Amino acid sequence: MTTGGPLALAPAMSDALARWLDVEAGTRDRSPHTIKAYRDDLVAFLGFLGGHHGAPALPRTLADLKQTDMRAFAAAERARGLSPRSLARRQSAVRSFLRWIADREGHDLSAALSTRSPRYRRSLPRPLAADQARKVLDMAGDDHAVPWIAARDGAVLTLLYGCGLRISEGLGLNGRDWPFRDALTIRGKGGRERQVPMLPVARDAVAAYLRLSPWPLEPDQPLFRGARGGRLSAGIVETTMRRARQAMGLPPTATPHALRHSFATHLLAAGGDLRTIQELLGHASLSTTQVYTGVDDAHLLAVYRAAHPRG
Repeated sequence: MTTGGPLALAPAMSDALARWLDVEAGTRDRSPHTIKAYRDDLVAFLGFLGGHHGAPALPRTLADLKQTDMRAFAAAERARGLSPRSLARRQSAVRSFLRWIADREGHDLSAALSTRSPRYRRSLPRPLAADQARKVLDMAGDDHAVPWIAARDGAVLTLLYGCGLRISEGLGLNGRDWPFRDALTIRGKGGRERQVPMLPVARDAVAAYLRLSPWPLEPDQPLFRGARGGRLSAGIVETTMRRARQAMGLPPTATPHALRHSFATHLLAAGGDLRTIQELLGHASLSTTQVYTGVDDAHLLAVYRAAHPRG
């Protein structure tokens, strides 16, 4: 056994990896971003195995995979500076591939698959307070000298907060999605579709932007346009949000995505149930949505500590 650096993948392993990624993309409807992340995870793991054993890993040689190999990979990744959360995600992708290869090749990889991922403390989302969110939306609509661009920026942020959209979902809307009705069909992560109720304030903000926009509304063209007519970029929206938070003295966590967190947290505080919020956000798992209960509990504890007499 050697401690040399990662080795390039053998053709047979590259082919197996490509087949697995095709399965993930085709039958599990993984997004291109997820497929790229999986590829990076597996290239890191298989390259490590090659360097660790002194020969490129092959589908048939994975039959000899042991817990010690998995632990050595984890130790190497931690030494490289990978966070426990990133390592857990990487090991999850590795286990998915190993389950697939075990079924395909007839290997017994139960020992390697039983290796535990590192524990990490999931960080809580950092939503804005309701009054802060409203002020951000007001400021975004007044932050540009060109009226249609100011209206566009306000409309985008209002949509993110009012409907709990990811920024990619909001900017991915096209002309055919307008006019908004009582609910908007959103295609989110993994190609999952969901119906999001449309608030009048969000509909009105988008209508105001479209009345001022110099670009024609065409079915196959972006709903939200950049200054030159192309699809509005996430970077521009992030810049708009950064200016608003700096003007208000908000922390760097006040990003466009924080508006989605705010949507969920404010719904929960108003009595919304987790299952409904899960559906509105498009989360595949309820456990992902449950993180917002921690935000609500933390807020209640902060209020308690501020108000409770200390004698």
